[in-house]
Formats: sequence, C-alpha cells, structure tokens
Amino acid sequence: MDPHLLRTYVAVARLASFSAAARELGYTQSAVSQHIAALEQDLGTPLLTRRPVTPTRAGERLLEHAGPLLLRLDAARAEVAALAGAADEGLTLAAAPTALTPRTLQALPPTGVTLRVLPRADVPEAVATGAAHLGLVDGLAAPNDPLRLADVAPLTAHGAGQEPVRVLLPAGHPLARRTGLRLGDLADARWLDAPGAGLPLRQLRSAHGTGGFRPALRYEGTDVRTLTALAAAGHGLVLLPESAAAAPGTVAVPLTEPRVVHRTELVHAGALRGPAAAFAARLDVTRSGIVARRHAG
Repeated sequence: MDPHLLRTYVAVARLASFSAAARELGYTQSAVSQHIAALEQDLGTPLLTRRPVTPTRAGERLLEHAGPLLLRLDAARAEVAALAGAADEGLTLAAAPTALTPRTLQALPPTGVTLRVLPRADVPEAVATGAAHLGLVDGLAAPNDPLRLADVAPLTAHGAGQEPVRVLLPAGHPLARRTGLRLGDLADARWLDAPGAGLPLRQLRSAHGTGGFRPALRYEGTDVRTLTALAAAGHGLVLLPESAAAAPGTVAVPLTEPRVVHRTELVHAGALRGPAAAFAARLDVTRSGIVARRHAG
C-alpha cells in the first residue's frame, strides 16, 4: 500500500472534500481523485462515496489503521534521521502544561532550547515523529506507578517526578475551609473540563472508579493561568498538581482519597544523545521513579 495514497485518502476523509484535500496537500483535484482511485483499485473495494464524500464501511476500517501506520512511518523516518546525524544540535522539548513543574523547568539548559507546550495527548506523537527530541507527559497515578501512555510508536519512558494533587476552589466555596477532600464527595460537583491544561476528567473518573464529574465549562486551551482564573470565577472545580494550584481568589485543598499523585514522565525515541541526554541527566530520571520502560507501539 503506497503511503502517499494513504495520506491523500486520510485527508479526503477528514475534510469530506476532494477539493479541500487538494488545497491542503498542494495537489490538483484531479491528482487527488487519481490517488483515491488507485488506492481503491489496489485494495479492490470502494473507500468513499462521492455525494456526499463519506467513508464506506471498508473506508472506515482503513481509517482505523491509517493513523497508526502513518505515524509509525514518520517515527521510523525521524529515528533514522537522528541516527544519521540529520537532527539539529539543539533541544526541542514538547511538554504538557502541567508537566512543566519547577523541577523540570530548573533542569532546562540555559541556551539552545525550544519549548513546545502541547495538549498532553499530542506530546508522544511529537516525539515519535521527530518534531521534538524529548517529551514531558503527566497524569494521575498511584504513588510510584507508571502512567498509562498510548502506544503511538516505540518510545521509552522514564519517571521524572511526582507530587501531591489539590482541588482548586473559589475562595468563597463551601468546601474551601476543609483540610482535605475525598474525590468521591466531589463526583456531583461542577467541574472545569480542560484536557489540554488540567488533569482530564476521564482520569478523575478512572481514579474514582465510577462516572460523575460532569463538566460545567470546557476550556480547550493550554494556559494554566487561564484555567485557574476560570476556577476563581466560579465556573467549576479543577484538579491540579500542588505546584500549579495557586491563583488569586482560589483555595487549593489537598486530595486525601484516593491516594494518587501527579506523575511526570520523560519520553523519547531511540537512545538519548547530546542535549537530550544532558537534560535527562540534570533531571536525574534514574532516581525519579520506575525503571525506564519501552512502549512497543
């Protein structure tokens, strides 16, 4: 299967338009049509209906495979380029907003760094495709337990630190005077849904073992300060690592049950070299939790 044809198919299916896919990919509309026809001939089945442009049943199944296949190809290209010395000498670090703890920030070298703040779900892909040399991901976990990372590609993960978590409340909230809060008592509260900036609500549901945690407002940015300002304005509660849970007009109450922590992990593809290895050494990942583990993808 030609990956160029597959990329064209994914673009057409995502945009539901041959002309829009042509503009995005820099092809003519005729070339896009030829790509789709060639892929359908190769697979021996129609992949798209034309009016409207939607995937067939076979096309939907192909889409499920296409993302991981193309990502693995990009990851292979990036890793080979790095081994061949094609990578630059600087350090590009992709990080989820709340993974940028004081400890990780202090470990950054003084020069030659590009820091890319991304939604946490996008960090492993940035590392796998070579868009970043290293990634910092985070989430809720039992103390000293590893995070459950999506197997997007062969990546190695190291524990890079953990800290307590706190519930951020408006200063006038009825629970603001508590010395500790149980997650089960907050399942029916109004929450901020901020998957890019805070700890995702699905992780709260997983930690609690049930449903609940309904979002009152969804914030799709990556700015933690905006998220804490929304909490201060009474738009919902938010769970944050202790180092990020401080903002005017709010109170940060420790989460006492279940016993979970905010865990940060360093992820990379291939062997650590140059500035990436120096950063990992400053972060001292070998003393920050579990032994490095490999995600097979």
